[in-house]
Amino acid sequence: MITTSDLRKVYRAQGRPGSNPEIAALDGVDLHVRQGEVYGVVGTSGAGKSTLIRCVNLLERPSSGSVRVDGRELTALSPAELRETRRSIGMVFQHFNLLARRTVAENVELPLELSGLTRRERAARVAELLDLVGLADKAKAYPAQLSGGQKQRVGIARALAGDPKVLLSDEATSALDPETTRSVLQLLRDLNRQLGLTILLITHEMDVIKSVCDSAALMRAGRVVESGTLTELLEQPGSELARELFPLGEGEPLQGSTVVDITFQGDATAQPFISQLARTYNVDVSIIGAAVETVGGRQVGRMRVSLPGSFEENVVPIGYLREQGLQVEVIASAESRRSAGWGSTQRGTTGVGTRPERSRAGARAEGAA
Repeated sequence: MITTSDLRKVYRAQGRPGSNPEIAALDGVDLHVRQGEVYGVVGTSGAGKSTLIRCVNLLERPSSGSVRVDGRELTALSPAELRETRRSIGMVFQHFNLLARRTVAENVELPLELSGLTRRERAARVAELLDLVGLADKAKAYPAQLSGGQKQRVGIARALAGDPKVLLSDEATSALDPETTRSVLQLLRDLNRQLGLTILLITHEMDVIKSVCDSAALMRAGRVVESGTLTELLEQPGSELARELFPLGEGEPLQGSTVVDITFQGDATAQPFISQLARTYNVDVSIIGAAVETVGGRQVGRMRVSLPGSFEENVVPIGYLREQGLQVEVIASAESRRSAGWGSTQRGTTGVGTRPERSRAGARAEGAA
């Protein structure tokens, strides 16, 4: 549904003589968003996220590369063709941008005023949209009378006025409190399912990715450095996004041990594979950290455990875990920690925000232990 190929955006800046006057906001970005999925792009401030999403609907024209939406190459369209194509692309911004002197209904109606619909048809469409976002009783209210979450719902309704196939969301929840953020994210997920909307969202919060996204990409310095479905990322050894999505704490392993990360999904979250491992191989397994979450309606978990002895001494137990269909990544062994202190490989480096989470190695992780 959305594909960018070798997308570049370069800005010219005033610089001192001899300095590089060009700033590459996007540097060869390849992105593929499938029809009907929720795709999240995450990264720190200045990574190029907002520039990317503005290039997708050509609010910013890329310096080079291609942008295809629903099979159409946007960079090759005439101004009239681009205006027509943009009707199938809705956009929600961080700031609500509502007109203070217009009612909620009038704000939602704004994009329809040049659509050729009659007044009665516009009123019916507005009523339908307000009901869809849960604001049917606020049609005559003014923006000043709304909460932040309600204002963003108006923005979403307005973005859907033209019945788009694609919805772009640029940090739409970053100005909202956690509870309101959850309700708006749930609305986006509901719209995705009910309308078959393809949603591309920009965020700096890992919680947003975890809550609603099917796929994700990590951006850094104008480039996509990692991407895939959440399932693929969780199964990918060394994935930075997986480490940030499921932080396992900073517990210290036992001396002379091998540390492994185990990823398990679906029915495996209820299997006692750790206790089976301990009984089968007479191994004392120490759980350093664990997290179990629901991603896309599917239970996914990660666990970091310490196995006594060197890696060579644990080849068979590790092989047993892999035979159970678990993704196992060796983080450190007794030998590697002696040569290069513990801790150098256990932290993610994305720098993106996560909300503090208490350890989940308790009740739910016990089911896997």
